[in-house]
Amino acid sequence: MSTSDPRHYDVIIAPVITEKATMASEQNKVTFKVRKDATKPQIKEAVEKLFDVKVKSVNTLIRPGKAKAFRNRLGRQSDSKRAIVTLEEGHRIDVTTGL
Repeated sequence: MSTSDPRHYDVIIAPVITEKATMASEQNKVTFKVRKDATKPQIKEAVEKLFDVKVKSVNTLIRPGKAKAFRNRLGRQSDSKRAIVTLEEGHRIDVTTGL
């Protein structure tokens, strides 16, 4: 694996492991939770350096936080930014193993 810049670990927070993200992995797509101010080029560079793969495209979305009740008090989850990274053919990332 190539030398990675410590800033790459700041861009990508965690992989998203949901049923929808697992289904997308069959089309060579991996979903990550990323920093709110991360740009698509930063996300692409971080994924390529950390996982040693070739990225085809990056799509981002901001998931609005939900209103949740906890012990009869209404709270609000914070908004989060997610990146759906499409990998080139022949490249794979196993998000269950971690870094």
